[in-house]
Amino acid sequence: MDTPARLLRLLALLSSRASWRADELVERLGVTERTIRRDIHRLRDLGYPVDAVTGPYGGYSLGAGGRLPPLLLDDEEAVAVAIALHAVAQRDGLAEAALRALTKLAQVLPVPLRERVAAFGSVAVGVGWPRDRFADAGGVAGTGEPEGIGVLMSLAVVCQRSERTRFDYRSGEGVESARHVEPFRLVSLGQRWYLVARDVDRAAWRTFRVDRVTRVRPTGARVVHRDPPDAAALVAEGVAVRAYEHVGVVRLHLPFDEAVQVVPPTVGLVRADPDDAGSSIVEMGGDLDWVARYLAGLRASFVVLEPPALRDELRLVAERLLERCG
Repeated sequence: MDTPARLLRLLALLSSRASWRADELVERLGVTERTIRRDIHRLRDLGYPVDAVTGPYGGYSLGAGGRLPPLLLDDEEAVAVAIALHAVAQRDGLAEAALRALTKLAQVLPVPLRERVAAFGSVAVGVGWPRDRFADAGGVAGTGEPEGIGVLMSLAVVCQRSERTRFDYRSGEGVESARHVEPFRLVSLGQRWYLVARDVDRAAWRTFRVDRVTRVRPTGARVVHRDPPDAAALVAEGVAVRAYEHVGVVRLHLPFDEAVQVVPPTVGLVRADPDDAGSSIVEMGGDLDWVARYLAGLRASFVVLEPPALRDELRLVAERLLERCG
């Protein structure tokens, strides 16, 4: 191992845990303790603060400050960083810095990884997500391990190619099934990824939670999407309305342009009121108690259209508020 490669390896070891004894570094790098000391001095000269503690419990550790050390990532870590940067780049404030970092990362990725990241960037879209909505209502975000990077990137590639694909899918009730789909887009919502695809067997557009997808099997058959949906809106509608047994419908006394600013897409489905240009119709799914408390927090007035039980829940909310006010 030449000196530059050994220095990078030493820096990676120092970054991987809090402290290393000299004999451990000797064993890992296959050099003498004297060489380790020289390499530590070289790193310090390059601006990396390496601390040394003597004694039986001493060793070397990478201190705070100094120059940012180079990141040594495996393939999965590199792709995960690229996905995170892509998500941040969709937001205001940090978008420019995230795009710069993503560009730099793409330049040093191996060609196969670079192509996968490019595929992901071309088919991924995002939806805004008020976290307290699901923390409070029980929601559909669910629990469990995050989806594997491999499945996500495989779906990104077939979305980019518009390639018919088969995969195994587990529903929210735990029912296993084999799906044959025409992939279209990947949608991020909160901590979840969703695949929007046309289900070939059901001849309809569907959304699939990526963490429930396994054994992705491209078929090689290419398709042309005709009249595809707004992928982000389809996922938002599913999360806000279709995932729930109970749905409240109200006439919100705000014009459509203002109503969509008040009610996020993952909370309610907003459409223009055909009978009143100054109002909007809002559908909200979930436990009726939660819907009532959300509506009570709005600054705009509204009229409950259905179900009648939602009016009862609003009365209970009002009574509790009056009791708290004394």
